[in-house]
Amino acid sequence: MEKIFCEKLPRILKAKKMLEEKLNIKISNKGKDVYIKGKAKDEYTAKRVIDALNFGFDFKDAILIKEEDYEFDLLNIKEYAKNHNLERIRGRLIGKNGKTKKTLSHLTKCTIEIKDNFIGIIGPAEQIYNAQQALISLIKGSKQSNVYAYLEKHQLKPIWDLGLKDNYKNL
Repeated sequence: MEKIFCEKLPRILKAKKMLEEKLNIKISNKGKDVYIKGKAKDEYTAKRVIDALNFGFDFKDAILIKEEDYEFDLLNIKEYAKNHNLERIRGRLIGKNGKTKKTLSHLTKCTIEIKDNFIGIIGPAEQIYNAQQALISLIKGSKQSNVYAYLEKHQLKPIWDLGLKDNYKNL
């Protein structure tokens, strides 16, 4: 049984039935503590999903963590910031009307949320690294255009499946 402290308990309770169905677990709460009961692997996944919901991600984004290819990662802005003007740094990360955050999300195919001094990233495992590097560069003071160029240069090439995977599994 896993125990998680939740700041946004009503959000978790609202999605309780869907979480239990999709993650194969049972959820109960006592105060702001949420208890998860299920298989170890399911408990671990549920803990990550609930942490993402608690951080501020939408349900549709948080539930993607259940997929094998998707991950949830947190960055602490204070670890990478030289100066301690965190409000200015958060402003650089969000951009005017959220444009920088949207562009980063589009280029990395990750969902990005900023809360206090933390950045949450949900996305495909192979894209998380690029998103982290881009965000760290922005925190350290790189120009947005240079970060966008880096992301465009490091886009993953799609893997073309020639139909050999299914045949390989049957052998």
